[in-house]
Amino acid sequence: MPIRIMLADDHAVVRAGYRFLLEQFPQIQIVAEAQDSDSAYHGYVHYQPDVLILDLSLPGSGGLTVIRRILTRDPEAKILVFTMHEEVLYAKRALEAGAKGYIPKSADPDILPKAICQIALGKSYVAETIAQQLVIQYASGKPGGLLASLSQREFEIFCLAARGATLKEIASSLHISYKTAANYLTQIKRKLDVDTLAELTRLAYLHKLFDQSLNP
Repeated sequence: MPIRIMLADDHAVVRAGYRFLLEQFPQIQIVAEAQDSDSAYHGYVHYQPDVLILDLSLPGSGGLTVIRRILTRDPEAKILVFTMHEEVLYAKRALEAGAKGYIPKSADPDILPKAICQIALGKSYVAETIAQQLVIQYASGKPGGLLASLSQREFEIFCLAARGATLKEIASSLHISYKTAANYLTQIKRKLDVDTLAELTRLAYLHKLFDQSLNP
């Protein structure tokens, strides 16, 4: 039986590239695609793929929230994060949320089918460069620095707010009330010792969570 794959990435050209690469392997079958957070979640529920290949920068609530929602519904879900984010903090958060693997898009494309097969077998797969950074951080006793103080939900809201999402948009994306979102944001600012959204955004860039070219 082939390994049934779902691709979740907001760029159609990137998904086409995935498809071209993976269709070279007869043991892998692509059964669905998604272009945003909601379609990734609902597509997973509908198609029940063996492995979901997920980008973290999906429009909407984002990939981390998708991981959490899917794992809440299906604790056995096998999710491989394939993303532009090479910052080890993102890898740490994704793995903590329940992803079985993490590969940056800068990695050799040949490792993608290898990772899929490993994860389909119930194993995990983390790109060597990311794994080395994780080992170094934990060995030094500094796994994540200042942002490590944030809970998983706080980190999700931090990322959304730093990207410019309003409280109303955050509440809608994460399916929580406006008041809950506001309370979380207040708690985040307190933990990070910042007063404004501008300072919050600057902190995100300093931690290399976003591409600098996106900085307005």
